[in-house]
Amino acid sequence: MAATAVISVNDVHKTFKRRVHALRGVSMRVNEGEVFGLLGPNGAGKSTLVKILMTVIKPTRLQGSILGKPVGHKPTLRHVGYLPEHHRFPKHLRAGEVLDYFASLSGVPRKVRRKRVDEMLELVGMQDWKKQRVGEFSKGMQQRIGIAQALMNDPRILMLDEPTDGVDPVGRREIRDLLIRLRDEGRTIFINSHLLSELEMVCNRVAIMVKGQVSMEGTIDDLTSDSRRYEIVVQDDLPPALEESLGTGVTILESDRSRLVLPNADSLQVQPIIDRLRSGGVIIESVQPVRESLEELFMRAVNSTGEDAATPGAVKGKVAKP
Repeated sequence: MAATAVISVNDVHKTFKRRVHALRGVSMRVNEGEVFGLLGPNGAGKSTLVKILMTVIKPTRLQGSILGKPVGHKPTLRHVGYLPEHHRFPKHLRAGEVLDYFASLSGVPRKVRRKRVDEMLELVGMQDWKKQRVGEFSKGMQQRIGIAQALMNDPRILMLDEPTDGVDPVGRREIRDLLIRLRDEGRTIFINSHLLSELEMVCNRVAIMVKGQVSMEGTIDDLTSDSRRYEIVVQDDLPPALEESLGTGVTILESDRSRLVLPNADSLQVQPIIDRLRSGGVIIESVQPVRESLEELFMRAVNSTGEDAATPGAVKGKVAKP
């Protein structure tokens, strides 16, 4: 059964003044119940796209829908939770007051708000700071409060723009665990981030934007399928006769003669090679499957479009920094 798209956009364009093209025909699909990561260098147009989906700014051209309704349909936004990048809460408000205030803006009834304030603070581990002013919070604490307020309207889609930016490693892990829990509850999570290692651990699918266009989209496994290989590390260099007996499907690195590479091999294809090495008296130190990391995939996407892909557009026709 085909997955249901909760966000679907096609041919999105945004041109700012001075003919700065932030988005150049962006198309992508986010499926229900998945964690979708939007990646890209600074100036790629990620935040611009998120703000268009949330109707913060108007697109130059757009075809698309959210939860089956056209992008910009106001009642539909009641089912979307949003954490902007560089959000600023009124410093004099207490944590519980922040959640109540923003939930009221989303139309959440007062009785429901009172109950959900405590539930969401507990969910993000901030229940002990309910009555503390947010101006006294660290960046990590403010990010947790930001995620909590985005959940106050019990959204079907959670839009997070750089949710772990400026958060320490412990806080990032806690936020990552929270996102996995929310995904397991069936929520759809759309994350715009440049912390690739974090996204690699939580995302079902990713899209990489470069110069206002989607360069790649799909699961990490699909996008890295061409780089899959097995690597076998042996204790010493192979004897020439044994090396020849392995056949053409095995590559021995010139720079590291003790490392054997089997491109596009699966576990069954590796077994005869292991048997041959053992029968030849070779000591095997490790056998492991290898593929591109998300960081390597990201760099390949950026480099394929030119070295200036990460440079905000100050020149006519270049990509604008969102």
